[in-house]
Amino acid sequence: MSDTPSTPPSQAQLDRFAEGFNQSLTLRHFGARMSFPEGRKVVVALPEVKPEHRGGLGTSAVNGGILAALFDLAIGCTPALRDPTKRCATIQLSMSFERPATGDSLQVEATVDHGGPSTVFASARLLDSEGRVCARCQGVVRVSSQPWANGDSPATN
Repeated sequence: MSDTPSTPPSQAQLDRFAEGFNQSLTLRHFGARMSFPEGRKVVVALPEVKPEHRGGLGTSAVNGGILAALFDLAIGCTPALRDPTKRCATIQLSMSFERPATGDSLQVEATVDHGGPSTVFASARLLDSEGRVCARCQGVVRVSSQPWANGDSPATN
């Protein structure tokens, strides 16, 4: 028997989860925003690519470390699409960089591919400001039976 809830979380639950992250010092400093459009995917947006995000390939492209961080956040939060009350953590990421990520904004979209009560397999794609896919990611996330310490979100200030 699975300990995944039989009914998906409400949009209000997902919005509270995302807002916990969006108010965190880390995301505010980084400039990223998280959302769960229609409760079907995780979207992490970087609406303004800053100079400190750039430097990939020795150019003005966004650095791969920044892309990895965006992927980690998006993939790592996919279990919330099933149950936002459980602790979870990314345990594996595999990224493919297809083209330099340029432009003034970026967006990662992540979805659950498959999962059970303790492991979620997810995939994501990173889009530039023109909607071109620049990178793809697959990841595995461990889901705990323990709730988040603060209730609604893993984000801490």
